Amino acid sequence: MKIENPFESGHIKNYILFYASVIVIVVLFFLATTLFENDKKQIEKKSFDVNTTLIKEQKKTEAAEKKEKEKPRFKLLNKAY
Repeated sequence: MKIENPFESGHIKNYILFYASVIVIVVLFFLATTLFENDKKQIEKKSFDVNTTLIKEQKKTEAAEKKEKEKPRFKLLNKAY
């Protein structure tokens, strides 16, 4: 089996052309996205009242704690073995 010289067989030229075409496509996509970029709308920043959310969270945790205290610690089996 004879190993061919890639410089003589033209394989490297094909790889370089493929690499260059990928780079060109990436650059074209970059240019298309920057040139045809839609105007970005200004969005108002919403501020939420932190105190009301904290009160709701406290009520939820208190309710969860009550449910947890009401649960029995041990669960009986359905059958006796």
